[in-house]
Amino acid sequence: MENINPNKHISGQFNAELEDIRNRVLAMGGLVEQQLESALNALIAMDAELAQKVISGDHKVNGMEVSIDEECTRIIAKRQPAASDLRLIIAISKTITDLERIGDSCTRIAKAALDKDLNAQKPLLVSIENMGRHASRTLNSTLDALARMDADAALELHKSDAKIDKEYEGIIRQLMTFMMEDPRSIPDILDVLWAARAVERVGDRCKNICEYIIYYVKGKDVRHISYEDMEKEF
Repeated sequence: MENINPNKHISGQFNAELEDIRNRVLAMGGLVEQQLESALNALIAMDAELAQKVISGDHKVNGMEVSIDEECTRIIAKRQPAASDLRLIIAISKTITDLERIGDSCTRIAKAALDKDLNAQKPLLVSIENMGRHASRTLNSTLDALARMDADAALELHKSDAKIDKEYEGIIRQLMTFMMEDPRSIPDILDVLWAARAVERVGDRCKNICEYIIYYVKGKDVRHISYEDMEKEF
């Protein structure tokens, strides 16, 4: 396979264009990371003002996705990239879709913070906070691996989603117990469930981004391949 070297082109302008979209996707990732942190803080503190800021800020995430995607399309049409250059653009195009969806998850979490009735469910919110902090650390590490295009780090992070899934399953069991003990709590419990599901989806999106990093570096599509098989392959 060819060496991965983003500065190998004769055209300095092409180098600048590739570097620009790399920087823009990382900036988008930074904004999404901030949105997640704020959404979790809003939920735990039941801070309606902070929650509204997260909800209002989602349009910035959406706008960044559209503008970066348009630039990727323009580069493909103008430069007709091949090999690692094409993989980079494809990986970025897919990554921004997952980042936008993480932004949607942040909005979902923030909306739960607007429901004052959830104050009665503080024990459950603490469980979501723990899972949320885990998801936040995973997102931070995923963005770091993306910045460095570190396939080894991406491979390690790929299995982190299983831990988040287990935390989510534990919360679901808690929620079912609460609903059976007090059917009147079901409407509030469902709001907690949606917030927990949104956090769990952050882990899924990070896992996807790790797969795109591996695709760019290794030239191998590892979607739908188990972690064990990925380890054997690489």
